[in-house]
Amino acid sequence: MKFSTEDNNSSRLNLTSLIDVVFLLLIFFMVSTTFEKQSKLKIELPEASQQTTVSENQNIIITINAKGTYYINDRELSNQDAKALQQQLVDIAGDDRDMKVLVKADANASHKYVVTVLDVLGQLGFEGIAIATTENKQP
Repeated sequence: MKFSTEDNNSSRLNLTSLIDVVFLLLIFFMVSTTFEKQSKLKIELPEASQQTTVSENQNIIITINAKGTYYINDRELSNQDAKALQQQLVDIAGDDRDMKVLVKADANASHKYVVTVLDVLGQLGFEGIAIATTENKQP
């Protein structure tokens, strides 16, 4: 009877289980991680009964906080009136009126500020306007 003195299995390192564990961790982190762009301004959006889909890549975002302060793309307007808002929108959009506009107004903001923004957008000829809301939590 001939016995082998060489052990071929001990000289190799089995990486199959290590690769399986790394792939499982990679899949776990990919599934559990959310990539959500959070606004730096703290506003409380109004609730709506139906969930509508809005494109994530808006060109212009107009934010109105509870005090009625206007922000365009997270930059506060120096003068808080309709003419300053109109001038800032013209500076950003130029002649392109096909840009999409998202209006994010705090639920506690006065209605006149939202109407002012919508009026200025209408005067300038913007048509792709969306108003941000949150889903109604009551059944």
